[in-house]
Amino acid sequence: MSDKKRPVLIELDTPEDVRPGPADAPPVPDLGDHSEPGPDGRAMATAATLASRKPSRLARWFWSLLGAILATVISIAAWNFATSLLAANPILGWVVTALFGLFILVTLLIAIKEMSAFARLARLDRLQRAADHALAENSLEAARDVATRLDSLYSARDDTRWGRDRLKERQGDVFDAEALLGLAERELLAPLDKRATAEVQAAARQVAAVTALVPLAFADVFAALSANLRMIRKIAEIYGGRSGTLGAWRLTRAVFSHLVATGAVAVGDDMIEPILGGGLLARLSRRFGEGLVNGALTARVGVAAMEVCRPLPFSADRRPSVRRIVTTSLTDLFDKSPR
Repeated sequence: MSDKKRPVLIELDTPEDVRPGPADAPPVPDLGDHSEPGPDGRAMATAATLASRKPSRLARWFWSLLGAILATVISIAAWNFATSLLAANPILGWVVTALFGLFILVTLLIAIKEMSAFARLARLDRLQRAADHALAENSLEAARDVATRLDSLYSARDDTRWGRDRLKERQGDVFDAEALLGLAERELLAPLDKRATAEVQAAARQVAAVTALVPLAFADVFAALSANLRMIRKIAEIYGGRSGTLGAWRLTRAVFSHLVATGAVAVGDDMIEPILGGGLLARLSRRFGEGLVNGALTARVGVAAMEVCRPLPFSADRRPSVRRIVTTSLTDLFDKSPR
């Protein structure tokens, strides 16, 4: 009688020398689901679309007429309230009238500040166009005029005194337009470029962290839009274009419109590779991948803002690298070494 506890042996007809071994086993399939789309920076794309969207002519007419009607109604109501209060209680009426007067004065000051902000941004734009003309025509006289206007732009800032002094000392020894503007870049704008780059890196880290760590709906869009607005405003202030609320929004629309028109609001593994290594982006969780992509796109927006706000165009050797900014700002958040 056979022992049922013994193992059952099955004889194979195939000779041992041709039997498959471990080396012949098929590779382990990649369990990653490649059917789902990878991170595409949807928050930054949405923020760019919202910031660059221009209202229709009918919508502008609607909001303009609504504002005019509301201003008229509020003004008449305030006037009737003040006159009736003066008739009933003169002392209290004069106090309320004084408050209304102070409010109108503050409103006028805000309007003047906004007009001044628009004027400063227009001054930067004119200076940049003059520098482009001087380079295109290779005109030394035009380049010296640009250097003089650049010194006048920063004459009230103590943080540029050393650079302005160096530029004045050495510009008489330069007899080429491109060399003179390059000297102005090195001596006067290089410290401002470093400060603007630091702002771009900080904004990229903030957008990446919020997108990766906050799972709330539309929180990433709000964080991306607010961080980019604040970043563009600070970059404008660094280069001398102190902008008010309306000026900052107009500048933001100009930057995002340029990015949308050129198709630059997109990023791929080629920009993320210095941080993660090739192909690793697809193995991250979707939230962290989105955070990384949105941070990289924020860096691209920051570089575009620097190009728009800078009084001189970037030379080839001083143009900031988006890849370098992304690598510097996001490697602390996303470590490429395996855990």
